This record gives sequence, structure tokens and C-alpha cells, in this order.
Amino acid sequence: MPASRLISLDAFRGLTIAAMVLVNNPGSWRAIYAPLKHADWHGLTPTDLIFPFFLFIVGVAIPLSRPAPGRVLRRAAIIAALGIVLNGLPYFHWATLRIPGVLQRIAVCYLIAALLFLRTAWRTQAIVTAALLLGYWALMTLVPVPGYGAGDLRPEANLAAWLDRAVLGPHVWRFARVYDPEGILSTVPAVATTLIGVLAGQWIRSERDSRAIVVGLVVSGALATAIGAAWGTVFPVNKALWTSSYAVLTGGLALLVFAVCYWTIEIRRWQRWAMPFVVFGVNALLLFFLSTLVARVLTLIDVGGVTLKDAIVERAFAPWASPINASLAYAATYLVIWWLVMWVLYRAGVRLRA
Repeated sequence: MPASRLISLDAFRGLTIAAMVLVNNPGSWRAIYAPLKHADWHGLTPTDLIFPFFLFIVGVAIPLSRPAPGRVLRRAAIIAALGIVLNGLPYFHWATLRIPGVLQRIAVCYLIAALLFLRTAWRTQAIVTAALLLGYWALMTLVPVPGYGAGDLRPEANLAAWLDRAVLGPHVWRFARVYDPEGILSTVPAVATTLIGVLAGQWIRSERDSRAIVVGLVVSGALATAIGAAWGTVFPVNKALWTSSYAVLTGGLALLVFAVCYWTIEIRRWQRWAMPFVVFGVNALLLFFLSTLVARVLTLIDVGGVTLKDAIVERAFAPWASPINASLAYAATYLVIWWLVMWVLYRAGVRLRA
């Protein structure tokens, strides 16, 4: 049976969180290369793969660690609380503070997927995954929304957005206003994404030969990718809505990328390329929280009428690069600085977990 700690999973997690930090911290949101943006609504860009990949990885790790129920509850509560902290800083206006968020969704998906893993067999988990995806599809296409009808997937007209406004009110994402990309109903298929990872993790833990494990990951990944793409012709691929087609398509792509990582690192033993990403991967949630926190602080400090972040971009990057390249150079530099911080923690043996 494979060891409970997989370098390939740490590398995949590190690669994913590195991409998340890069796309979340451009020098300017007005100057970004297209692959580093989310799709405007329907569609898929490389950036749209990052969050589902991370949830898939969260799922894979559950069977490998087999956490006790008490630890699951504590970890989920801490992750959700950290998300609220990031949403509220620095003033914590509770009347309008955004309740959903990236960390909050991770917490909910982890909680449900982990408890389901601990109390059911893989067949039940597979059935639940399919039920969540099919049920969400039915809800989003068949249930009429007041004032809009059924099956309208525009930002303001779909069932998930209506539910977010009805339940969360002023606590939705203020940049969208009419919906929340980590809202209530769209978390249902996000749980399914995590369960796809749980199923993959159990496949990894099986007594099968390592090469058979890779073949299983590749075949299932290719099938899921094809099914997701086909489903997208009738239920569009959409990250903000986390449509069922999006969950299946990105789950399939995650299986394929993980298969490559597993084959190169665990079977071929090509590990040198992976170590920079492992440095990120072993402290991924800590990196996300701290990098987001510092990024927020940089926008709060005033330097001569502009934020400290803008001052850094204008003085250190804008003089020698075009706006879009200066923006990318800032993001890359920010990522490198955090790699150095994580490398110090890695060398010191620090592994901070909830």
C-alpha cells in the first residue's frame, strides 16, 4: 500500500496553490493576461482550474490521513474562521461582512466529504457524488426563479444567485452584488468535486500495482473530462455557478494532472523538479491565508496618496515594463518572496495544520 504521505500530492498541491497566489495578486487588476483571468461567465480558462484542483486535492488527502471525526470538525471550524477574518479585515462591518469565501467553501467541502468518507463505503460515496451533480443540474434547470422562470443561467437570474440574495442579503460578494461565487447552492457540486478526490484517494490507497493505479487515474480522468465537456453543451461550464459540467470536467482534468505527478514522482522517481512545489504544498493553507492577509495590508497603507502596493508597482516595475508585464512581474515577485518564506519554514520542519 502506498505511503500515507505522497510527494506527488504535495507537489500537485504546491503547484496549485502557487498558481492561486499568482493569479490573485496582479500588480493591477486592469492589466492581466487572458489565461490569468477567470472566464467572464460561461467558459473555462486555466485560472478556472485552480480552485477545483485544490478541492480535489483536499479530497485525495482525506483517505490518506484518515482523520478522526473530532479533528475534522475542529479543522473545518478553524479554516472557516480564518476565511471570515480575511473577509472582515480591517474593520469588520458585521452588517455587510461577506459570509461565503474560498476558505469557507474549503471548510464546508472538507467537513462533508471527510465525514462521509469516515462513515460510508466508496460505492455510497460514488452514488452521493452522482446524486449531488444530477440534483444540482435539475435544480438549476427545472426550478423556476421568481421573476425569471426556470433554466435562466444569467448572473442575476439563476436559482443559486436568487438563493444567495434571499438568504445572505448584503453578505454576498460586493463586487458581483447579485450572486456569490462561493454561495450556498453552488457549494453542492463543489462537495462533489471534493468527493471525486476522495474516491481517487481510496484508489491510491488500494493494494493495486502502482502502474495499475496510474492507468486507473488516466482512464477515469479521460472519461470524466469527456463527459464534462459533453454535459457542457446542455449545462454550460461555469466556474461562478460551479455547474455540474464544470465539476466533472475539472475533476477529470485534476485526475489527469495527478496521474502525471504520480507517475513521474512515485514511479519514475523524478523528484527534483517537484521539490520547489513541495515547499508550497506542505503549508498550502498557511500560504493562502498569509499571502492574502499581506496583500490586503498592502492596499490599506497609504503612501503619498496611493496604496503601498500601487507605490511598489509604480516605482519598482512600471519604469521598465509595459503595464501588463509590470503587473505580471509584481505577481511573480510576490510569489517568489512567499516561496522564500515557505522554504525557511520547510527547512525548519514547520508544518502548520489546523
